Amino acid sequence: MRILIFGATGMVGQGALRECLRDGRVTEILSIVRAPSGVSDPKLTEIILTDLTLIASQASRLGHFDACLYCVGVSALGMSEAQYTEVTHDLTMTIAKVLIRRNPAMTFIYVSGTGTSRNSHQMWARVKAQTEDELAAMKFKAVFDFRPGFIQPLHGVTSKTGWYTAQYLLTRPFAPLFVYLFPRLATTTERLGRAMLKVAADGYPVRVLENIDINAAGGA
Repeated sequence: MRILIFGATGMVGQGALRECLRDGRVTEILSIVRAPSGVSDPKLTEIILTDLTLIASQASRLGHFDACLYCVGVSALGMSEAQYTEVTHDLTMTIAKVLIRRNPAMTFIYVSGTGTSRNSHQMWARVKAQTEDELAAMKFKAVFDFRPGFIQPLHGVTSKTGWYTAQYLLTRPFAPLFVYLFPRLATTTERLGRAMLKVAADGYPVRVLENIDINAAGGA
C-alpha cells in the first residue's frame, strides 16, 4: 500500500506513522507536516508545509496513494467555535477537495472522536459531525470515521497538547488496565494505527468506527 499521512507529528499521527513504517504491506509513505518529525526511513518522504491550506501547491505529488490517514487535530479548549471550525472543518475540507480531484480512488480515513454528534451540546462534537457528514458525501473510494476515546500513547509517542500530557502522567500507572477493562472507552496509539491500516487495506463493515471497532480492527 501507498499511504499519505497528515498530522504525523501529533500523538495519533505519530502512532499511525510508526505502524506504517513497521507494516510490510506499506511500500511508500508521504507525510505532510507543518514541522519536521525527525523520523527517517527509506520508504518515508516528508513534505514540510507550514500552511496546510496551501496543499494545492503539492497536488501533483498526491495522485497515486491508496489511502489517506488524516490525523490532524487540535483541542477545542480555549477556542471559539469559529476558530475551531476553521482548523477542524475548513482545513479538512480544503485538503479533501484537493485529494479527490487528484485521486477519487483513494480511501480517506478521518480521525474524529468519541461523542461526535450533530445534536451534541458540545461545540467540538457538532463541528466534528459536520466534517464527518461532508466527507461522507464526497466520492472517494471509501470514507471511514475513527472515533477513539481515551488513547494510551505507547512506544515513545507523545502529545503536543499540554493538558493531555498532564492527564496521562497522572493516569499512566492505570492506563493499561483501563484499556484492557474498557475496550469501548479506551485504546492505544498502536491499536489505532494498526486499525487504520487494516481498514485501509481491507475495508470494514461499518463506516463509523467507535472505540470498540478500533480495538477489534487493530488488536491483532
